[in-house]
Amino acid sequence: MGKILACKSAELADGSIRKISIDGKDVAIVNLQGRYHAFDDTCTHAGASLSEGKIDQCRIVCGWHGAEFDCKTGKLEKFPAKIRDLHAYNV
Repeated sequence: MGKILACKSAELADGSIRKISIDGKDVAIVNLQGRYHAFDDTCTHAGASLSEGKIDQCRIVCGWHGAEFDCKTGKLEKFPAKIRDLHAYNV
């Protein structure tokens, strides 16, 4: 994936999440204290949109079943079952 302009930094407040679609793939972008991170928007457990979840420090928490992923790396941090990590993108 090449460079994509998702939004202006002023349009993504600290602690907020935005979902964008790139070539039919949903990607979530978060602003954590002026550092931006992007990862797959779809939870690998049951397909929920992670941009509808919440941010807890540097984790995105799925609103459906509570799976927690690291916003920087996409790694699964907490869930009762082993599921796939998210793909994280360079920002």
